[in-house]
Amino acid sequence: MMSKPRKLSKQSTNTSLDSTSAAGLALPSILSDGLPLPRVVVFDLDYTLWPFWVDTHVCPPLRANAAHSACADKVGETFAFYSDVGTVLRGLSLAGVRLAVASRTHAPDLGREMLKLLHVPPLEGDAGGKRDKARKAVDFFDAGLEIYPSSKIRHFEAIAKRTGVPHTDMLFFDDESRNRDTESLGVTMWLVRDGVTWDEVVGGIEEWRRRRGIS
Repeated sequence: MMSKPRKLSKQSTNTSLDSTSAAGLALPSILSDGLPLPRVVVFDLDYTLWPFWVDTHVCPPLRANAAHSACADKVGETFAFYSDVGTVLRGLSLAGVRLAVASRTHAPDLGREMLKLLHVPPLEGDAGGKRDKARKAVDFFDAGLEIYPSSKIRHFEAIAKRTGVPHTDMLFFDDESRNRDTESLGVTMWLVRDGVTWDEVVGGIEEWRRRRGIS
């Protein structure tokens, strides 16, 4: 039986969603207030979507638990997303926002494998249909996975080329302030302090709107 996932210390080596749907699924009102949303939301991986460095803390091979809510590595350490990440991915997708990853990890294959093994459960209050199924996390990133050692600038250039979406219509969540250099492209970056939560997402969307004079 897998142990409960724990956070590993860093020092240790668009149109918004229909308001009725948002209320029924217990999603933040910012997704259904009728104001524009970023066309693409981009996430870093380490200490943004999950509380570890995939190239430092994880020893392959990986195996998922029965629910695919967590993975264990070779030494029995358990890994999972931050608690809000699943609903964030589903909620933004339902609101018509495209999602992408920009990560400079030195273990890109392991990062991709983790995204395939970790599944996102249905939203609470979902009445059924296509939404009412667990899905691989990787399937939500329809704007692409830029996972390789490089600059975040290169990652965003690739995302823009693939999607045709201008950088000014992108919102980026990352835990490292040095990656604010992406804002030179026109990206809005929101610095997360302890992983992605709905509060962080709402704050990021509000900042993206503020910079565009949307109120």
